[in-house]
Amino acid sequence: MADVINLRLARKARARAQAEQAAAHNRARHGQTLHARKTQASEQERTARDLAGKRRDRADGDD
Repeated sequence: MADVINLRLARKARARAQAEQAAAHNRARHGQTLHARKTQASEQERTARDLAGKRRDRADGDD
């Protein structure tokens, strides 16, 4: 038989886990200097551009 759980406590635990995940993301995002953020953004743009340039066209014309 399944264990009885308190739904209020389960909701609060889920909310705490989501808040911790958001906090970790914010620490990673705002813990960098402006120069580091710009460098990372330009690196991501460059890799996306390189990947798009290497994409092969389909022979049947569908995209």
